Amino acid sequence: MTKRNKIIYWTSTILVVLGLLPGGIGQDFHAQWSLDLIRPLGYPEYILTIIGAWKVLGSIVLLIPKWPLIKEWAYAGFFFTMSGAVYSHIASGESMNKIVSPLILLILILISWYSRPADRKINLVYQ
Repeated sequence: MTKRNKIIYWTSTILVVLGLLPGGIGQDFHAQWSLDLIRPLGYPEYILTIIGAWKVLGSIVLLIPKWPLIKEWAYAGFFFTMSGAVYSHIASGESMNKIVSPLILLILILISWYSRPADRKINLVYQ
């Protein structure tokens, strides 16, 4: 892996973690901002605990070496969460500024996933 690719991977991964970990902690504790964000979408408040816990755990997994299968699950979960957030805000008719943050995180998740080093990928061999 070239130095350029390492920089791209670590920059995007750290930005993903910095974007999701604090939010996950806030959602776990049902911070007022997280309640204000989810109520207009029509989701029940208990979903915050579920999403928040997975954001915290997934953020930790992305930073720990090894466990490529679990990393794949974390990336998939983050992708589904952020794409779902983008769609939920669009479908509920909220302003475009509510879409920017999850859209940027979605792009960073894709960049981090695509640029990850070989030891953080699953090596599937089909015979």
